[in-house]
Amino acid sequence: MDDRSLAGELATAAGELLLDIRANSGLTGRALGDEGDRRSNDFLLARLATDRPDDAVLSEESTDDKARLISPRVWIVDPVDGTREYGAVDESGEGRRDWAVHVALWSSTGGGTLIAGAVALPALGITYVDDETPVAPTEGLADVPRGDAPRVVVSGSRPPAFSQAVADAIGGEVVQMGSAGAKAMAVVRGEADAYVHAGGQYEWDSAAPVAVAQAKGLWCSRIDGSPLVYNQDDTYLPDLVICRPELRDTIIAVTSSEPTPTSESR
Repeated sequence: MDDRSLAGELATAAGELLLDIRANSGLTGRALGDEGDRRSNDFLLARLATDRPDDAVLSEESTDDKARLISPRVWIVDPVDGTREYGAVDESGEGRRDWAVHVALWSSTGGGTLIAGAVALPALGITYVDDETPVAPTEGLADVPRGDAPRVVVSGSRPPAFSQAVADAIGGEVVQMGSAGAKAMAVVRGEADAYVHAGGQYEWDSAAPVAVAQAKGLWCSRIDGSPLVYNQDDTYLPDLVICRPELRDTIIAVTSSEPTPTSESR
């Protein structure tokens, strides 16, 4: 199985496991999130140890083995992106949909690049991989159907101070949404036009979404327009822009005027 197919299979299977845990464990809230994180992480690590035993792994839920820094291939995974959303219910009492599973592969080739990625949206039964297959405009993540105005999706808990300025610059509106993967895939799906973030993230939050978004032709960078760099000693990668390419210059003109977060600003 090639790397892209494996990433998609692992993200999908971990998502199915998480749905089963949510439906049958009897747990809710933080306890559900913790159980989902643990079991999804165990599953992903076990499969990678079997299917790619020579590769290193960087996971949000595991101790960081610095041996990855000299490995030519590193899987970067987030077993549950949006743990809080995974453990929560919406206004109708149903489990929230805006959480994800991330599986990405970084290679040292060419100075370091993402060579495979998959983002599963288990509650929607969809997994996106880093191929060039067009994605038909689809809704289902945002609470309100979109209108004609461009949409900028941001964190509901840590929206950037420049969110409204970005929306104003492109004549759009701000929409809050859960996990990084859900927001990034909202842009991939055509449910939104841009995703901006400056409230603090780590490599596992953005690696898989960026791999998928770039393959679909979207612009991905830090808020100052510089590249997103992975498999670093310090995994803090605090800010992100994913947008339609024609909006890049307008959005970066706004976001680049803001101070770029650093490790010291955590």
